Amino acid sequence: MTLAPPDPKFDLRGIGAEVSSLHFHCRFHKPCPPLLFSGSSSGLVHVWNVSTRRTETVLNGHDGKSVYWIHTLNSKDCLMSQGRDLQIHTWNLAEGRNEVTDSIAVDSVGFCKCSLLNNENCLLAMPGKESSQPKSGSSPLLIVGYEDGSVVLWHVLEQKLMSRIMCHKEPVMSLDFDCMNAKGVSGSSEKILSVWTLDEQQNLKTCKAQEIINPGIADVTLRQDRKILATAGWDSRVRIFGWKKMKPLAVLQYHSASVHCVAFSDHIIPEDRLLAAGSKDHRISIWTIYSQT
Repeated sequence: MTLAPPDPKFDLRGIGAEVSSLHFHCRFHKPCPPLLFSGSSSGLVHVWNVSTRRTETVLNGHDGKSVYWIHTLNSKDCLMSQGRDLQIHTWNLAEGRNEVTDSIAVDSVGFCKCSLLNNENCLLAMPGKESSQPKSGSSPLLIVGYEDGSVVLWHVLEQKLMSRIMCHKEPVMSLDFDCMNAKGVSGSSEKILSVWTLDEQQNLKTCKAQEIINPGIADVTLRQDRKILATAGWDSRVRIFGWKKMKPLAVLQYHSASVHCVAFSDHIIPEDRLLAAGSKDHRISIWTIYSQT
């Protein structure tokens, strides 16, 4: 018997704008409620205490332009945000501060989000008209989705295109990659989730096309245990799939407008893991779906 989709555990309101990006960060290594960072179309970043369901602070540094990528750097007190004002900011949030400590100008007006590799050098992949090389350390491989619907594997240090596959007929809106299983997934404005693999010769290969009912996948993200993935739909729905076989598990219906972003908490205890979804309707819904999956 198929279980009914769960209701959200609670929601977060009061943002007053579309929710355009989400990111969880756990406070400590021991079990505890994580912080949730949300970016909005008004250019603000809200820092939420999930336990109290209230905002701890609001960051204003993108001149009223949408914030469409946020990520913490090792600590909850160091945050990066990317906005449509063509700026990437680094924030110092220690001891109640909310100051911008560094900024990088972006020369690309597109919707391409940054990607951060948290190692000793904290390598940042960012959109731009010209490429640049890492100054030191090992060079990672980078997977990028393009407006022509292709997914490309790059060798960063050599600036070499290693493999390219056409996954979609429309621009790639979002992708995520499972390094343990060398398998990734991407979504676009179509009704297709494309699953692809990376073989030992570093060639990308199309694996499966998972069709959904309505077009438009704004975001896709894998849970940290690599068991399930979530998608944000233009049809106001969040869809949950089993990652191993792309089995549809649930369709979460709560929002009244397009869902722009989804994020899983990085909690250690499985039962405490949360899923957050941000929508055009100015709300963030928080879900606990572990027992159903």
